[in-house]
Amino acid sequence: MKKLLIATTAFAALATAASAQSGGVLNVLDWGGAYGQSHAVAYNAPFEAETGIRITVADADNPATPIKAMVEAGNVTADVASVEYADAVRLCDEGALEQIDPSVLSAAADGTAAADDFIEGAITDCFVATDVYSMVLAYDDSKFPDAKPASPADFFDTAKFPGKRTMRKGAKFNLELALMADGVAPAEVYDVLATPEGVDRAFAKLDTIKNDVIWWEAGAQPPQLLADGEVTMAYAFNGRIFNAAIGENKPFNIIWNGQIYEMEGWVIPKGAPNKDNALKYIEFSTRPEQLAKAAEHISYGPPRKSSASLVGNVAGKDVPMSPHLPTSPGNIEQGIASNLDFWVDHDGELSERFNAWLAG
Repeated sequence: MKKLLIATTAFAALATAASAQSGGVLNVLDWGGAYGQSHAVAYNAPFEAETGIRITVADADNPATPIKAMVEAGNVTADVASVEYADAVRLCDEGALEQIDPSVLSAAADGTAAADDFIEGAITDCFVATDVYSMVLAYDDSKFPDAKPASPADFFDTAKFPGKRTMRKGAKFNLELALMADGVAPAEVYDVLATPEGVDRAFAKLDTIKNDVIWWEAGAQPPQLLADGEVTMAYAFNGRIFNAAIGENKPFNIIWNGQIYEMEGWVIPKGAPNKDNALKYIEFSTRPEQLAKAAEHISYGPPRKSSASLVGNVAGKDVPMSPHLPTSPGNIEQGIASNLDFWVDHDGELSERFNAWLAG
């Protein structure tokens, strides 16, 4: 609730200032960090220039949490928010989101309707995808001058690859990683995790490194922990690691083996005060060229087919971005797609067990 109050206060103050400058405002709830910056450059600034609508942004560790709190409290201050796919489905089912008609989305340059241009699953009743990101293993190359870690099993091998690890504080992604590290074939992970024995197996594997893990909650934390030398390996969003490695010249390497990729995108909280502006923003930001521009600033793959050929070099560098996207050939084959239906059905119970395990 503290984060909700902070976000609400921030929006109120900024929106008041913005409304004095123009006839329209839009309150965006985002993730911050390098990801939020990619939105600022590819979406927010050009949207303001085209429409005159003033954007205010508040950040959250996971925007799905304050959305739910806002709607339940009847005090909705966010107009549009970036959330993970599974959270969008869950919030939509709970009636916490507005429905989005895909006909408001712009067609591709060749006239292909948006519904046919987006990859499968990228548009749902309440959600429009903006990117395909992944959770990847990463390490500080300077800490391992000889043998290099290359797999989920290596991440769990603190004898061969010493040092603290950092992992996201939650069940999702970690249980899948633990099973892969324990020898489960990627294609069989969710079949195993769907059984009580599989869940027990995943937690037993996590037990083996529990005392060696620093848990993170905000996406900006893993690269910082690596940079500060507090950990030697991380399980983190690929874009955050890429930004630190390419943008800040940190000696970080990504391991695509075992990546788990998923979509992220826009939702409109139920009762958003500026719903019409939110729809305009979603239409603008999911145009093929805007999605491609965002991908040049952070290495998340655009979810529209027509965007792929528009992605150029890493912003400000003579380095092609495409090879660094989770969806690029050679990368995507080494991972698995997050089973969104599984997490919609089991997130509550597994998160509860994870929290109890962590506290135990």
